[in-house]
Amino acid sequence: MAKLIEKIYGDALFDLSLERNNVDEVYEEVKALIVVLDENEDLKKFLNHPKISREEKEAFLEKTFKGRILDDTLGFLKQLVVKDRQGAMKACLEYYIARVKEYKKIGVCYVTTAVELNEDQKKKLVDKLLETSKYTSFEMNYAVDNSLIGGMVIRINDRVVDSTVKSKINNLTRELYDIQLA
Repeated sequence: MAKLIEKIYGDALFDLSLERNNVDEVYEEVKALIVVLDENEDLKKFLNHPKISREEKEAFLEKTFKGRILDDTLGFLKQLVVKDRQGAMKACLEYYIARVKEYKKIGVCYVTTAVELNEDQKKKLVDKLLETSKYTSFEMNYAVDNSLIGGMVIRINDRVVDSTVKSKINNLTRELYDIQLA
């Protein structure tokens, strides 16, 4: 259900920003709002408190953000409160970010290797990803996991390419267990 809520509201904000031709401006505001939500536990508690009325929450959003963010973005936040979806606010904003990245063909890639990659290896990897995907640029996230022994795991959205020595050993082990001896 939560995924549906973030999709519905995130798509609505994306469509509105596309219609108003201010996708970049809303994108920057949404990134800043996510930081505000992450850094202010009291704000989250206030917005999710059951004894504080919707009207008070709306008035607070109006007072806090009016003139600092676009009216459409403020209206979006207030609409979440009106529909009692403020608990999903961050997820909706994150969905919007992901939607804009897809629209602009910016891929988000997670690479896990057994050893740290040098800058030349990172550049070659990015070049290969750009060559073999629909994206025009990538946000790269690198991690090191010594247990992989060698190779790398690349994850873009729900696609995973695992070329690690560890996974090859695990596959070989499974295949050996499947061999029936006569």
